[in-house]
Amino acid sequence: MDVEDIICCIKEGDEDGIRVQLHHFNREFAQCFFFDAEEKERRRRQELEEFKKNKVRDYIPDSDSDEDEKAEDPDVLLRLNLAAVLTQYIRSDPPGRVLKMCLQTLRILSRDKKTLGPLVTDNSLLTLAKLGGVNSGVVSRDDEDDPENPYASILEALAEVRRSEDRGNPSDEGNGADAEEDDFDPHSSAEGDADSGRSDGTNQDSEEHADQARNARVDSNTAHTCVGSQPRGSIQKMLARGKKDNRGSIVDIGSDEEEEEAGEDVLRKEAMKVLCNVIYNSVWAQERASELRLLSGVLEALAMETQSLSPHCGQFYELRFMFILTALRPELRTQLKQEGGVPLLTDLLEQCLKVQWGEQNQVVVNPTAPPVPTEASQRAMEALKILFNITHSTHTQDPSEEDSALFRHLAAILGQCLIIACEGEKETDDLKGHTVNLLSALPLSCLDILLSIPLSPNSEQWEGLNMDCVQSLLVYMERKLEKGVKVKAKLTPVLNFLTECSRAHRQTRRYLRQQILPPLTDVSCRPEHGTTVKSQLVRLMTHVDTEVKHCAADLLFVLCKENVSRFVKYTGYGNAAGLLATRGLMGGHSKSCVQTAHYSSDSDSDTEEYRQAKGRVNLVTGRVEEEQPDPMEGMTEEEKEEEARRLVFLFSQLSRENVIQPMGMNADGHLTPISGLMTDPMAEEGEENGGADDLEDVE
Repeated sequence: MDVEDIICCIKEGDEDGIRVQLHHFNREFAQCFFFDAEEKERRRRQELEEFKKNKVRDYIPDSDSDEDEKAEDPDVLLRLNLAAVLTQYIRSDPPGRVLKMCLQTLRILSRDKKTLGPLVTDNSLLTLAKLGGVNSGVVSRDDEDDPENPYASILEALAEVRRSEDRGNPSDEGNGADAEEDDFDPHSSAEGDADSGRSDGTNQDSEEHADQARNARVDSNTAHTCVGSQPRGSIQKMLARGKKDNRGSIVDIGSDEEEEEAGEDVLRKEAMKVLCNVIYNSVWAQERASELRLLSGVLEALAMETQSLSPHCGQFYELRFMFILTALRPELRTQLKQEGGVPLLTDLLEQCLKVQWGEQNQVVVNPTAPPVPTEASQRAMEALKILFNITHSTHTQDPSEEDSALFRHLAAILGQCLIIACEGEKETDDLKGHTVNLLSALPLSCLDILLSIPLSPNSEQWEGLNMDCVQSLLVYMERKLEKGVKVKAKLTPVLNFLTECSRAHRQTRRYLRQQILPPLTDVSCRPEHGTTVKSQLVRLMTHVDTEVKHCAADLLFVLCKENVSRFVKYTGYGNAAGLLATRGLMGGHSKSCVQTAHYSSDSDSDTEEYRQAKGRVNLVTGRVEEEQPDPMEGMTEEEKEEEARRLVFLFSQLSRENVIQPMGMNADGHLTPISGLMTDPMAEEGEENGGADDLEDVE
């Protein structure tokens, strides 16, 4: 594909020619996420050969990041110019089919951070936003191109690239020496673009980039390798595949759908895809999007779609765009919350799940309802992620009366998210995971609505309350425990949420304790052995990740009413030592200042089987150990005393050599080093004997 041919087709109004050129590019690179993997590998091999030859690094090796690739790569320059041509062309209101093809090409180019220069200008961002149905009401400050010949600068840059290729090709006689002396400007292809210097997504002046580029010289051999090996105007082939879009955004360019007239909704979706890529890959684009108030435009578009009750096919990418902005720009979270983002996204979530309301803000669950469609569940998950971004700080705040009513309404919808099923098992798990994240961000005082769902014959009940939501969370946690994949990311949110709910709601704690910590009957096995939920949680208490083990221990500790004796009974002192040491409870007595919740008085829950074996339970391991022979059997009292002295001497020696550090408990119950409390009796005895011998010699 030749960029000059595309420009000629645009000048001549040859729409079929444009489509043919872009069709070839899109078909070849539809699933390409890394354009220059082969070039990276070649440079690594070259670096290794240089190192083997010279045994020293004479230059700084290229980084693995895309931004650090050598800018003189002609393929990068061609992609950069192609992006500049298309961003200029889509402003001329081309026909729908051609515009769709251009947007698909721009979407592919926007994956490459080195070609983002033409896409991060104000004009380009506003053009893409307008095509995506987003009106910000802000006028661009970019300088307008020459209306008579808008592609003149690009053609001039392409001519400069060709001259550079000719100078760098050693097959041309008389040009090899000149190529070593001439300066090569890798950014010359972006002349005429106001923000070409920001192609890496950073806020730097284009003049600074140009100065750095002019100081770079290209060796003739390197130029031959980078330029001469590729025909002029070619684009590097796909070398590595990235993760395929699970929503089918990577379309088959050769399908019949491409030959049909593109509708407005399809064009909006394609434009939002490009905009999402640009915002995600460029810090400068994020800053400009904030200044151009694109978030307000998306919010307005979503409000209109919510009122119309007929979301178009590109709404998912509008939500994805909003999520990216609120995740990367903290000031936009506050802006979205102030502009009514919470009630709007709550209404959108309600539409996606088709929530049915009963009396007193109660959700009516229909057990015969069909699963939530995949498209609706994906839009719901994007809304949940955005809501988490803008409400994550409300957990520790006292909500106002208005906010409390809003959060209770949202929590009622989230309760249905925990109960309903989606078309796929993965979608169901993902929906519950995002729901748990959002529930953990809401004030606990607003979550009692989860237990007020009307009871049905199949409901899980406890003390007259509906425990369907709690049971769903318990099943979700158990499934994640069994999989053991991404334990920290998947398990810690649900563990923390169940812990906080157990502290705040007595009925929830009692129900979870009955499910997780039933009364002990068999104490012949260690607490961490087995397949029960309790056994899996006890195993997590010794996990290598500190946050994971603390979350698991906190949940079990709260289910034991933060009672040390009961906690040790269910987990064993060895497993419980970490939490007890952290809280200063190694002495075994709970302190009222440690407890943050008010629990009812303790009740005797020991079974008859446990009472019979209680005296033989090893508190360290938490089970009845087999009787072991007495190691001191047959020893006299003098031998026992000598063995004790020897052990004390060995411990003292290890302590002096800093192999171990003896610890003790201070008045607060925390472990502290023991220093000066243990003496060496063997050394003292030796000193006393030595002193007596000296006296005898004197006499």
